[in-house]
Amino acid sequence: METIQLNEVQKKSRRGRNIALGVVLALLVAIFYAVTIIKISNMG
Repeated sequence: METIQLNEVQKKSRRGRNIALGVVLALLVAIFYAVTIIKISNMG
């Protein structure tokens, strides 16, 4: 099986996309957490 070798520009680009995706996912988790806490606190 042949593997694809990425050059430095491609590696840097992929790393940037991965970091951006991680930040977006972390923000979504934080938003869902905050909404849940707000809904639970309004029930009481």
